[in-house]
Amino acid sequence: MKNTAVIGAGMAGITAARTLLKAGHRVTIFEKSHGAGGRMASRNTPYGSFDHGTQYFTVRNPDFLKALSEVPGTQAVCRAWSANAVRVLDPLGRVIEAALPTREPHFVASPGMNALVRHWALPLEEASRVHYQTQVQFLKRHAKGWELVCADGAKHGGFDNVVLAIPHVQADYLLRQSGAPAAGFKGLKALAEVQVAPCWTLMLAYPLVNQSGLSHLGPQWNAARSVHHRIAWLSRESSKPGRASLERWTVQASAEWSQEHLEDDEERVQAKLLKAFAELTGIRAEPGFAQVHRWRYAKTLQPLGQNHLWDASLKLGVCGDWLLGHRVEDAFVSGLGLSLAMLD
Repeated sequence: MKNTAVIGAGMAGITAARTLLKAGHRVTIFEKSHGAGGRMASRNTPYGSFDHGTQYFTVRNPDFLKALSEVPGTQAVCRAWSANAVRVLDPLGRVIEAALPTREPHFVASPGMNALVRHWALPLEEASRVHYQTQVQFLKRHAKGWELVCADGAKHGGFDNVVLAIPHVQADYLLRQSGAPAAGFKGLKALAEVQVAPCWTLMLAYPLVNQSGLSHLGPQWNAARSVHHRIAWLSRESSKPGRASLERWTVQASAEWSQEHLEDDEERVQAKLLKAFAELTGIRAEPGFAQVHRWRYAKTLQPLGQNHLWDASLKLGVCGDWLLGHRVEDAFVSGLGLSLAMLD
């Protein structure tokens, strides 16, 4: 039985871990956050939850469809979202009819986007094979296998294989920081080819709307892409199945604007995005709740073009959506591809 460490509990990491576990590996997951999900994240607030990372997912890959259909309990977690008529807005908030995208089905996890990955992580959690709030700082190689040295000083050793299911910048840093032999990973140079843009996300809640008896505020549509220089996407959270009805919006800045304002303070970012939101939607009421979140690694601009990296001599592998794109499916395909290569 092989002993494998998986660093990262997003879609790619959990997919790889589940596949290896099913094949008989002993798998341990290390995740620096407090729960599984990665960018399939949900922020809980007194006003309801916000999907402040991934907004929805599509189902194009047959293996992804099979997993969604066959993993027990998954169909109860995944719900169709009627935002398949997503609008496209010009800088003034007018709908560009000619630019409407194809009516591809959209799906969300319920009660939040992180529910799907967390559901798939349950067998590992129940077996006490997941270490949350545990950041790995170094990889060391000993006669008995790989050892992981964590930020709190804890050491976990005896691993035959190590999987890095983290953003490419973090994977590059961890491998180089660890020195030999990890720094000799055969795919290390390829990581420099990947380009990923950041994203500022604004979360807004309007509790007075529901208290006044109105069903919603602003436009009739629930989701839109935008060519406004500040905003790329905005959606009404309460339109998603399994969510609270209180009027809430998630607004995601464009990659270019997010990069330009990456190090701005949160108050400045919030004010600028709130102004742009009002321009696009016509909603000028003061929100009862407003908060921003910065994703440093969000949208893949230049993927690697292969679904995983595996160094059989070092027993080190890398997976993540950024190898193929930035969709949930890309992360799944990457985690599955790496795990199958490890089993060959």
